[in-house]
Amino acid sequence: MRSLDLTIATWRKSSYSNQDGGECIEVSDDFAPSVPVRDSKNPHGPVIVFPADGWSSFIAAVKRGTLDG
Repeated sequence: MRSLDLTIATWRKSSYSNQDGGECIEVSDDFAPSVPVRDSKNPHGPVIVFPADGWSSFIAAVKRGTLDG
């Protein structure tokens, strides 16, 4: 996997985040075909980078409610 310079990322709050300030994630669309994801409450903390197809599959499973716990 190539190294991403996340200092240049433009972050947006995910539309799937809780609007009450909890459970908030931010994603960046700047690095296709990768999708960096971070906790909006800890913007200088760790970032998880997903392949775009894996992120899409995850979001689809969330929408369907089919994630195993």
